[in-house]
Amino acid sequence: MSEHPPQDPHDGPDDGTGEGGGPDEPLDRFEEIVDAETERDPDLAVIEAGSRTLRTQAGPPPGDLPTRPEDPELDRELRRVEAELAGRWPETRLEPSLKRIAALMDVLGEPQRSYPAIHITGTNGKTSTARMIEALLGAFELRTGRYSSPHVQSVTERISLDGAPIPAERFIETYEDLRPYVEMVDASSEHRLSFFEVLTGMAYAAFADAPVDVAVVEVGMGGSWDATNVIDAGVAVVTPISLDHTDRLGSTPEEIAREKSGIVKQGATVVLAQQPVEAASVILRKAVEADAAVAREGLEFGVVSREVAVGGQLLTLRGLGGEYPEVFLPLHGVHMAHNAAVALAAAEAFFGIGSEHARTLDIDTVRTAFASVTSPGRLEVVRRSPTVVLDAAHNPAGAQAAAAAVTEAFGFSRLVGVVAPSAEKDVRGLLEAFEPIFAEVVVTRNATTRAMDVDELAALAVEVFGEERVQVEPRLDDALEAAITLAEEEGEYAGAGVLVTGSVFTVGETRLLLGKDR
Repeated sequence: MSEHPPQDPHDGPDDGTGEGGGPDEPLDRFEEIVDAETERDPDLAVIEAGSRTLRTQAGPPPGDLPTRPEDPELDRELRRVEAELAGRWPETRLEPSLKRIAALMDVLGEPQRSYPAIHITGTNGKTSTARMIEALLGAFELRTGRYSSPHVQSVTERISLDGAPIPAERFIETYEDLRPYVEMVDASSEHRLSFFEVLTGMAYAAFADAPVDVAVVEVGMGGSWDATNVIDAGVAVVTPISLDHTDRLGSTPEEIAREKSGIVKQGATVVLAQQPVEAASVILRKAVEADAAVAREGLEFGVVSREVAVGGQLLTLRGLGGEYPEVFLPLHGVHMAHNAAVALAAAEAFFGIGSEHARTLDIDTVRTAFASVTSPGRLEVVRRSPTVVLDAAHNPAGAQAAAAAVTEAFGFSRLVGVVAPSAEKDVRGLLEAFEPIFAEVVVTRNATTRAMDVDELAALAVEVFGEERVQVEPRLDDALEAAITLAEEEGEYAGAGVLVTGSVFTVGETRLLLGKDR
């Protein structure tokens, strides 16, 4: 029999439409503004330039992603903080050590130990799974903090309280509160704290200050030496592992799993998504060493059934305590159904179900939670007539999942791809995953420094698709226009669509360029 879970044992307080187009001038000024931001991180400059030039054209982006502050003074202060953060080591430059972040936590009084945590690693699905866990815990009246990366549009997205991005004012206040301690650690270290390390410190401090009942924390990369790994999480979640960041994490699933298994703490519960056998073996060995309990998808929990529904899918999930029928998830694709199963098992494990309690969570509350889930940039529709879908797939496994999901959910008569990946990714593998579903592909680049050179991308695309199916547009806005034009060639009611993919950066810029039908 279902029942509402008790209050968290750790206790805590209860506490526009737009279809693009418009004047050319804002888009023409985009590169001019980027060039003018000479003293700032190039990637941040691009994101902010997009916001400044396109906000009046398309209106504020939809959903739960923050836009630039309306108050000019607050906007200036946020820009100053962003510039100071961007002056540190970027996320692409890493040193495998927890020494600096541990020192920061020490001088802050170990804020990350003032609340329980669920720690999430894996290659694909981390952010969507984190958002589902956050929704479930919030529905059961727990105050949540969520830390995710990278961001789609604003750095403030990375830190959420009660299911919403931290306000710009609070983000600035948190940074200023930490600044003296950050400078203290900087002065005593060989290298200054990195961008990601400072943000991690800010998240953990903000969660303690709130205070939250539980933190849902997504690793930045890897596990063992990821800055987030100074927490002692009682639940460790491992989403599907595949090859990505091979230059830093290893070249085989086993090597990558070894690094990611570093989040498994002594006596924790490990919630393990379906994995390659070699990756699962590594994590299971780590669980034995840490005397951790293990819940495995396909054995202890999983997806019993799924049906495509209008706006998403209808699921029956098997949790650690029993079945949960007729759960509507407003996200597309079998991979999202599996993410939902993992999220449910993680929430159950947090409440002690499967170990201390043999029961299910309240089914109505679970249904309400899943029905509220959003995941911006994950098969997100941002325009109609023709339909434009965004997906942040950036590696072959993610691309394969997106390709299957868009085919299942939308049934386009013809699909045009817009692809703008980062240079360090397995771009050939990504293109090959999309080749069966793209009638034509427009290759382009986002405006960040990590973007792949368009000529190199075009040459690779021609090898995969053939010259007649590839169009090259150096600017993303021109690429979007070209793809929409290609889709419209079939006529208004023919059912053609556009899928924009390749990078979170590409998705973020496209959201700003097109806005979203509401």
